[in-house]
Amino acid sequence: MKVAVLFSGGKDSTYSIYKAKEAGHQVECVATIFPQSYESELLHYPNIHLTKLQAEAMNLPQISIEVDSTNPNSEENTLEEILSRAKENFNVEGIVHGGILSEFQRKRFEQVSNNLGITLISPLWKQNQKEYMENLLKLKFHFLIISATSGGLDESWLGKKITDDDLVTLENLSKKHGFNLSFEGGEAETFVIDCPLFSYPIKIQKFKKIWDGYRGRFEIEEAKLDYSAR
Repeated sequence: MKVAVLFSGGKDSTYSIYKAKEAGHQVECVATIFPQSYESELLHYPNIHLTKLQAEAMNLPQISIEVDSTNPNSEENTLEEILSRAKENFNVEGIVHGGILSEFQRKRFEQVSNNLGITLISPLWKQNQKEYMENLLKLKFHFLIISATSGGLDESWLGKKITDDDLVTLENLSKKHGFNLSFEGGEAETFVIDCPLFSYPIKIQKFKKIWDGYRGRFEIEEAKLDYSAR
């Protein structure tokens, strides 16, 4: 099936591309929505502008659109608009969504998909979180934590590339503080700098950390594809 992938640059949407290809789907493009706020319940916000670089690393065309902040229903309307564009320009029959647990997101994506007459594909849905995270690392998905909003995740996690040892620590913290190990509840967000889909890894050249004592983000100010790394 020809598909578009809702792409935020994080581990889940990137891995959903990998799983879609593994299942035999033909990924025609990635579709990225630029939200206006960190408070979005549907969309990923931090470093979203660098999805262009990630799409280039995967040799995939990207279609993108900004949310109209003046419209109270802007996120869902914009979602339908960008998927309509993917259907028209790339003849896609399905949309791939990287959600794992969020019924809120899934129901809205299902509604939009039904409106457009395309199939919603959720290759990560209801996966065991520990096994999922272990598999990401086993497959050499390299990703950083770029926002932290949960108890147990302090400033030291911002910008950290997650390793097997880090995953053990995160599992213990998730049990103690009650957050989802895969960060599906928005406890943290991630940014993929390399994976099996990338022709070249992404090299971060300039960044800044913002921390208010309770939550924070890792803002990537400059980055490029590292052509010397392959």
